[in-house]
Amino acid sequence: MEDEVDRLVAAWRRERPDLDVGPLEVLSRVSRLARHLDRARRLVFAEHRLEPWEFDVLTSLRRAGAPYQLSPGQLLTQTLVTSGTMTNRIDRLAKKGLVERLPDPTDRRGVLVRLTPEGQDLADQALSGLLAQERALLGELTERQRADLASLLRQLTAPFDNVPG
Repeated sequence: MEDEVDRLVAAWRRERPDLDVGPLEVLSRVSRLARHLDRARRLVFAEHRLEPWEFDVLTSLRRAGAPYQLSPGQLLTQTLVTSGTMTNRIDRLAKKGLVERLPDPTDRRGVLVRLTPEGQDLADQALSGLLAQERALLGELTERQRADLASLLRQLTAPFDNVPG
C-alpha cells in the first residue's frame, strides 16, 4: 500500500539523491496523522459543544479523581498555558456551570477548581466520543501493532516531556 509520503519521499530521492530523506518517512507521517487526529477531535468536541481547551481542562479535573478538583496551579501544569489564560478559561467554564471555584482549606488565599456534576457528565460523554473516533483511526492495527507503535512513539516523545522546566 502506497501513501502520499511514499510519493513525496520518492520525489525527493529523485531530485536530491545526495540527501538522506529517511526521517521524512516517519515524521511526515506523524505530522499528517496529527492533522487527521486534530480534525477528528474537533468533530467530537463540536458534537458536545466543547472547544479543545475546554475538554483539556474538564478532563484534567475528571482524571484527578473524586472530588474532581485541582488548584489553578495544578491545572497550569497539566494544560501548559499561562496563569492569565487559565484564569480566563476557569471564568468561562464557571459561567457555563461546568466548574466552580471553592476556597482552598489548606491555604486561606488559595482556591480550588472543582468539576460540577454537569461538567463531569460532559467530560465523560466527550471522552467516550473521542475514544470511539480514536479507535476508528487505529482500526487497521492489531493490538500488538498498537502496543509496538505506542512504545516507539514514547521513545520519541519522552525526552520532550521530561525536560526540566
